[in-house]
Amino acid sequence: MANFISIFRTILSFIVVGILFIENDSVYITAFILTIIIIWMDGLDGYVARKFNETSKLGAVLDILCDRIVENVYWVSFSVLGWLPLWVPIVVLTRGIITDGLRSLALEQGYTAFGKTTMMEGKVGKFIVASNFSRFSYAVFKAVAFALLIAAHIPSEYEYKQIISLIAYISAYASVFFCVIRGIPVILESKRFFAESDKWIKKVSE
Repeated sequence: MANFISIFRTILSFIVVGILFIENDSVYITAFILTIIIIWMDGLDGYVARKFNETSKLGAVLDILCDRIVENVYWVSFSVLGWLPLWVPIVVLTRGIITDGLRSLALEQGYTAFGKTTMMEGKVGKFIVASNFSRFSYAVFKAVAFALLIAAHIPSEYEYKQIISLIAYISAYASVFFCVIRGIPVILESKRFFAESDKWIKKVSE
């Protein structure tokens, strides 16, 4: 069930960004509501996995994979629509490719990005990458950015539109900052996995 939720919200994100190219108040309001549902489902899949004891390495990887697809779909689409500069999706995509590649190496050795088998060893690294505070803050900034960027670009004028736009852009750039900062410890701590991988290759070749 948890994996189904992850996959469904990923498909839903494609639908949302697709309708954003239709400049209509009702369409944008629908996209705004669906984005909130997608954000809610991001937390729901983890809750369901814990509630029904469905936690697994596959689920952990799928959760990260779906998260990455959803956020990249939004960032790229916002840039194409002219709402954000091109460097934003470039930075997010590059960071994601690097960290996901390193995490896949750690996964081969039995480690996951988060949870009890997290690949992070150092206290600072665990706090920046895997702590509830860090993950929650990043998730909130990202969620606010995705939802309010849509609300800020509803074609018609309405009260508080400028304030919503300001909050949306502050959240967007804050989430990019968190994205980069949370990727640095993964890069720094991943070197030990290369050493372990080299040992395993030598052992197999002997």
